[in-house]
Amino acid sequence: MVLLTLLAALVTNLTTWQFAFEQQPRVMPDPTDSVWQTVTIPHDWAISTPFDRQNDLQTVIVTQNGERTATTKTGRSGGLHWMGSAWYKRKLMVRGIQRVQRVHYLVFDGAMARAEVYIDGNKVGYWPYGYNSFVVELSDSLMRTNKGQHQLAVRLDNLPESSRWYPGAGLYRHVRLVSKNQIHIPIWGIHTTTPLVNDTLATLHIDVAIKNATPHTRVVTQISDADGQVVATIEGQQGIGTVPHPHLWSPESPYLYRARTYVYEQDELCDIDSVVVGFRRIAYVPEVGFVLNGQVRKFKGVCLHHDLGCLGAAVDRDAILHQLTLLKDMGCDAIRTSHNMPAPELVELCEQMGLLMMIEPFDVWNWAKCKNDYSNFFFDWAERDMTNMIVRYRNSPAVVMWSIGNEVGNQRTEDGVQVATWLQDICHRLDSTRPVTCGMDQVKDVIYNGFAAVMDIPGFNYRTGRYAEGHQQLPNRLIVGSETASTVSSRGAYHFPAIIQHSAHHKDGQCNGYDVEYCAWSGLPDQDFQLQDDYPWTIGQFVWTGQDYLGEPTPYDTDAWPSHSSYFGILDLAMLPKDRFYLYRSQWNKTAPTLHILPHWTWPGREGKVTPVYVYTSYPSAELFVNGVSQGRLRFATATETDLIRQGQTIENVSMPPVVGKVDVPDWGTAPRPELLPRYRLMWQSVKYEPGEIKVVAYNERGQAVAEQVVRTADKFHQLRTIEANANEPTTNGLRYITVQAVDSAGNLCVHCDMEVTIHSEDAMILGGANGDPTCLQPLSNAPYSGQSFTMPLFHGEATFVVRGQGKVEVRGTRQD
Repeated sequence: MVLLTLLAALVTNLTTWQFAFEQQPRVMPDPTDSVWQTVTIPHDWAISTPFDRQNDLQTVIVTQNGERTATTKTGRSGGLHWMGSAWYKRKLMVRGIQRVQRVHYLVFDGAMARAEVYIDGNKVGYWPYGYNSFVVELSDSLMRTNKGQHQLAVRLDNLPESSRWYPGAGLYRHVRLVSKNQIHIPIWGIHTTTPLVNDTLATLHIDVAIKNATPHTRVVTQISDADGQVVATIEGQQGIGTVPHPHLWSPESPYLYRARTYVYEQDELCDIDSVVVGFRRIAYVPEVGFVLNGQVRKFKGVCLHHDLGCLGAAVDRDAILHQLTLLKDMGCDAIRTSHNMPAPELVELCEQMGLLMMIEPFDVWNWAKCKNDYSNFFFDWAERDMTNMIVRYRNSPAVVMWSIGNEVGNQRTEDGVQVATWLQDICHRLDSTRPVTCGMDQVKDVIYNGFAAVMDIPGFNYRTGRYAEGHQQLPNRLIVGSETASTVSSRGAYHFPAIIQHSAHHKDGQCNGYDVEYCAWSGLPDQDFQLQDDYPWTIGQFVWTGQDYLGEPTPYDTDAWPSHSSYFGILDLAMLPKDRFYLYRSQWNKTAPTLHILPHWTWPGREGKVTPVYVYTSYPSAELFVNGVSQGRLRFATATETDLIRQGQTIENVSMPPVVGKVDVPDWGTAPRPELLPRYRLMWQSVKYEPGEIKVVAYNERGQAVAEQVVRTADKFHQLRTIEANANEPTTNGLRYITVQAVDSAGNLCVHCDMEVTIHSEDAMILGGANGDPTCLQPLSNAPYSGQSFTMPLFHGEATFVVRGQGKVEVRGTRQD
C-alpha cells in the first residue's frame, strides 16, 4: 500500500530540452547536428533576436480603427523574429514499476504555436492555438516500448501576419509528464462550486471524474484550511461538505482552503489530486452593480498582455509576482487576460494575492484581423479551446467573469448573435456560476442589433459617450468597462504645451507624460473615473493596459519605425511606473495615501517658459511652491463644478483644464471632456520654469498640512545608483529586478542622462534588461538565458536589469559630463 501510495501520481517537470530551428520543411534536424542548443523552458526563442523593421511587416486595413485604405504597420507585432518553425526534443523516461499498468499525460500550459507532439517519431498530439493549455494522453503500450526510454519532440510553427501584437515563440510555458494508475482522476477532473456562502456557514459541492472506476472504487475529499487542518470531509464522487464560520475570500483577504481528493480501490490508494477553494459569494444586480460577499464594489482592473518585458513571453512566476505587486500597490484589484488564456501562474498568484479575474480566450472569431490568425481554426477548435480554458480555471475563486472575445468582427455581421450565443452557451454549460461578457467596440451598432443584448454583462471597450445609451437600451442594466482609457505616455517625456489631443506625433517618437494624449478611439482616465463614480450601474473598468507590451506602438504604428512597443501601459516595459500610475493610485488605493508631482524639474533652456505642474494625490487639496514661493493652493472640483467649467466659468481654488488640441472625433469615437480633469488632478497651468526646486504640500480635510514632496533640479551626473525593486517579494526562483539610476551628487535623478550601462556578475545569470523606451533597438535578452553581462542605455536616467541568483552584481556606465 505504501508503494502504491507513492506511485499514485508522479509529476515530472520537463524543463531541459534541445532546441533547433527547422532547416528543411517539416523535417526535424539530425540529432547529431550542431544546430541544437540546450535550453530551459519556459523558453521564448524570439526575445533575444534583433529588432528589425522588416520582421512581420504588415500592410493592412485596420477596419476597427476606421481605416479605409491599407497602410504599412511597422512594429505591429514587436519587430522581433518570432516567425518560423522550430523543434524541441528531449529524452523521456517513464518512471515507476513496469508491471504496474499506468496512464501517462503530457500537460502543456501553452506552446506557441500549432504544436505537433511526437513520441519516437510517432505523432501523438496536435494543438494549434498557442495560448491554450492542452493535454496529450500517451498509451501505456507505446510507453512500454524501448524499456521506457523515449524521445519526445515538439514541432512549433509560427506564420507571419498571425498576430496584432508580439506573441512570443516556442515552449514558453511549462510542460509536465503526469503518470497515474489505471484508476485515476483525469487532468482537471475535479469540479467544485460553493452553493452557500455567508459569515457563519459555507458549503462546497464537489464532482470528481474517475477513469476506469469499478464498483469497489471509493472517493474521499478532505477540505483543509490554510493551516492544513481538516475542516470537512466529503464521501463519494459527488457530494457537499459544510464548513462552519468560513474565512471568506476577497481582494482584501484572499484566504484559501484546499480540497484534497483521495481515490481508493478497496483499501489501496490509487490517486491523489487537489484544488484550491476560496469561499466567496458573487452577484451582479441590475442597477446596483457587482456584489462580492454582500458588499457592492467596482472593478479597479487592468488589461494585461502575456509578455513580461525583457523576458518576452516566457512565463516566470517571480516576474508575474513583481508585476502584480506593483499593480496591487496602485490599488488594482482585477485583471483581464487580454486577449488570450492566461498562464496558470497568473491565476494562482491572483488567487493568493487577491485579484479578481476576467478570463478571455480570443481576439478573433471567424472574421480575421490578420491573414493567418485564429479565424482559420475558429469553428473547428473554439469549443475545444473554450472547454480547456473553463475546465482548468472554473474552480478558481479569483475568476468572476468569462469573456468570449475582444472587438470581434462579428459585432456587425449577420452571424454575430448566433456565434455569440453559441460561445456563451458553452460557458453556461461548463460553468453556471459566472456571467459572460464580450469586449465590444462597435457600441453604436451592438446596442441595437441584438449582439450586446445576448451578453450576461455587456462589455464596452471605450465609447464612454454611449454608456448611458447602452444602459437605457440593454436589458441587464449593467455595463462593465471591459477596456478603457488607452491613454498614451512615455515615462519621463514631456511636451509643451501640454494639450489634450489624440494621435499626436512628436519628433522624439514619445508620447506626453502629462497624460493628456490618447487614441482616436479612446479617451483619458478622467472620463472613466467619472462614469464609475457617478453611476451605480457601471460595475468597474479594465484599463488598457497595466504594463507596456511588445507590438502595437500606437500612435507610432504606421510607417513609424523604430517604435515597436506600446505606449498604453501604466508601467513601462522595464516595469517602472509612469506618472499615470500615481493618477490611478490616487483614486484606487484606499489604504495608503498618494502624493506625486510632475514633471521633473531639470529643464536647461526653458528658463522663464511656462512649464505646467500637475499633482496626483488622494489628499483633498495641495499647495505648490517654486523655490519657496507659493503658486497657490488648489482643491478638486466637484461634479457640479465640472459642469460650470465646461460652460467656461472659473472656479476659485480649482484647476483650469488643459487646452484641447485635435477634436476631429470619428462618429464611433468619444469626444474629450477636459472639464473632468480638475475633478481628479491638481494642475498649476501657468508655472514658469526656474532652476531649483518645486514642492507640493498636501492638506487633509481639516486644512492641516500632512505630507509633502519635493523635486529638485539635477546637477551633473555623479554616479549610478542601484535599487533592487523586488527585494521584499517572496520570490521562488531567485529572480531579481535591479533598477539602475543616474544621479547627481545629491541623489537627484539625472533625467537627461542616456548613457549605456553594463551590468556584470560572475555568479548570477543576467537574463536581460529594458529601459522603457519604445524606440530603443537594443536587444532585450541574453540567450539562452545564461549571460554574465548585459548592456542597455538609460532612458530618462533609468533602466531595469533582470538577474537570476543571489551573486554580486556590478554596474558601470559610459561617463557623461
